[in-house]
Amino acid sequence: MLGTLWGGVGRESKLCVLVFIALPGPILQSILPLLNIYYLERIEETALKKGLSTQAIWRRLWDELMKTRPSSLESVTCWRAKFMEAFFSHVLRGTIDVSSDRRLCDQRFSPLLHSSRHVRQLTICNMLQGATELVAEPNRRVLETLASSLHTLKFRHLLFSDVAAQQSLRQLLHQLIHHGAVSQVSLYSWPVPESALFILILTMSAGFWQPGPGGPTCRLCGEASRGRAPSRDEGSLLLGSHRPRRDAAERCAAALMATRRKSEAKQVPRAAPATRVTRRSMQESLAAGGTDPKRELHPPATSHESSGTKRPPSAPATTSSASASSSTSSSKRAPASSAPQPKPLKRFKRAAGKKGVRTRQGAGAESEDLYDFVFIVAGEKEDGEEMEIGEVACGALDASDPSCLGLPALETSQRFRSISTLELFTVPLSTEAALTLCHLLSSWVSLESLTLSYNGLGSNIFRLLDSLRALSSQAGCRLRALHLSDLFSPLPILELTRAIVRALPLLRVLSIRVDHPSQRDNPAVPGNAGPPSHIIGDEEIPENCLEQLEMGFPRGAQPAPLLCSVLKASGSLQQLSLDSATFASPQDFGLVLQTLKEYNLALKRLSFHDMNLADCQSEVLFLLQNLTLQEITFSFCRLFEKRPAQFLPEMVAAMKGNSTLKGLRLPGNRLGNAGLLALADVFSEDSSSSLCQLDISSNCIKPDGLLEFAKRLERWGRGAFGHLRLFQNWLDQDAVTAREAIRRLRATCHVVSDSWDSSQAFADYVSTM
Repeated sequence: MLGTLWGGVGRESKLCVLVFIALPGPILQSILPLLNIYYLERIEETALKKGLSTQAIWRRLWDELMKTRPSSLESVTCWRAKFMEAFFSHVLRGTIDVSSDRRLCDQRFSPLLHSSRHVRQLTICNMLQGATELVAEPNRRVLETLASSLHTLKFRHLLFSDVAAQQSLRQLLHQLIHHGAVSQVSLYSWPVPESALFILILTMSAGFWQPGPGGPTCRLCGEASRGRAPSRDEGSLLLGSHRPRRDAAERCAAALMATRRKSEAKQVPRAAPATRVTRRSMQESLAAGGTDPKRELHPPATSHESSGTKRPPSAPATTSSASASSSTSSSKRAPASSAPQPKPLKRFKRAAGKKGVRTRQGAGAESEDLYDFVFIVAGEKEDGEEMEIGEVACGALDASDPSCLGLPALETSQRFRSISTLELFTVPLSTEAALTLCHLLSSWVSLESLTLSYNGLGSNIFRLLDSLRALSSQAGCRLRALHLSDLFSPLPILELTRAIVRALPLLRVLSIRVDHPSQRDNPAVPGNAGPPSHIIGDEEIPENCLEQLEMGFPRGAQPAPLLCSVLKASGSLQQLSLDSATFASPQDFGLVLQTLKEYNLALKRLSFHDMNLADCQSEVLFLLQNLTLQEITFSFCRLFEKRPAQFLPEMVAAMKGNSTLKGLRLPGNRLGNAGLLALADVFSEDSSSSLCQLDISSNCIKPDGLLEFAKRLERWGRGAFGHLRLFQNWLDQDAVTAREAIRRLRATCHVVSDSWDSSQAFADYVSTM
């Protein structure tokens, strides 16, 4: 019978589905493992109606075909959706062969079309693989399905792309964002962003549509781009035409060239003043050599040139005539200087797309050398101008006024649906990129969450604050969450926090982190331009709607009054997290806690991480006696470093009298067995504590101490009190005792532990000392 049914699978899919519906549950259960993924996915609803689950089959398919383990932090609720989403990505990138396994191969089904409806997030990597395939006409139904199912679009490790790939990405973004359901765009790990591609992603995410020259017709919006005159792309539209634009490879080459020129300048004395080489003089020199200046001045393979952007003839490049005539052939074409000739500079090859790199011979190669050299030196001058712009007081330039930056108004562009969440992780923002982002943010009213993580903003943070202030004044502004982190900041972190809260009074979630205090950008350093007065004012912060505040501080003592001013203005604050905060004295820390008690009556969760609270034991007791807090975290705060014998009983007594505290997290405080047994008294019969979550990870707890802790809980007869976290303790020293202790604990609470090798961890710690 099973053979007959399996033969029927190959004849007609609809008939087979009807047959499966009529089958009894036990027979269907035996057939499910024999089906390929297409029929298995189609009869999912039928199996559920008969009380059968296919999750185990999909999990086995994942283990056998994907051969990767999900993250321990990931909770997989549906293995079918997870498998089909990963299967779609592998087929799109060509990293899986569907003909290699009978469970993946079926001529009656299209792998992309069949799995596309399960795709909730799509990742595009490297050279934009998959973008061209998705916009191809044979995959039109696949793209239409993605437009309704896809919610998150991610870009990882992008490299240089050619014009065709960018044109395909333009169509893909237009379909998925402007006419689709994509609400989040995230960019990860792009060390050297390509300006044209980055600006294309930003502008399309913001809802602006500029059809590329020669592009196909959009059926959904009815806007035909065929036959149009070549128009500027989004990059030139937003940046204007004041300066020549270059891709990331040319920027990298210019930076390397500038570094070498500086090192050679220390060794070779300057022989003659620099001669100004303009585009016209270069054209004349090329024409004198018998070459076509237009053909030589427009080499292929750059995205901005192919999109119709022309270099303005008024953009000069400063170079040395001696360097310009470093080769014999070039000296015949251009008049050589009589000054002594320094050592010729090495030419850097431009890393454009695969199709854009061509090898020229003869006179063409020599003229290309001259073009590349002049272009790179012009880039050095441009980079210097950008650095000067970044070092001035950026408040003098109003990001909300495009005219002062040479940017056209956005109202003249056609606007479509835009995303609500934008995330930039480890994507360095150049001056052009920062200006573009700020220009877009000033009117991006649909944006609800913005994440800027390690983007090297520097002084551009002032432009960002101005654009956020302009956005906040827009009617219908929805921005409610801002996550900002960077290595350095031109403003102290508390001043920056005050400026953000002042610019965005409707913000509900603010996460800000600065790793190191900046010396170069510190406004207090003589010679550096200070921040504009409208950003760091002395006036009080108006009342805001902040509900969650997370701050990661650099090293150095922080002024408690500035933090208190932010807390006083945040009456709706429900969650506060301070990471690596250092105060000048315990009295300053006590001032912060007193402010929390008086002004933040809605505060429910309070977290401290990597703070030295060994001298603040009275302040810790003050917190534990607070009857409004529901959850407190002291993570790696050195709580029991001083007077543990006296402090532990006081801490336990404070917790026994607190009936509102639900969760206490004490990871990394060297609690030890003695401290753990002292904490057991919190659950005694005479305690009024309602603690239901306890985290004692990384506290040097041994198996015998944990076993005694479990016995005391059993003796007092307390019911299940929730979760107990035991990660990274010394439980491997006696595995039998540890298992017995965990067995007893699971009768009273949910235990979460791990198999941690404490000896290896100690060896790793010693090796890094």
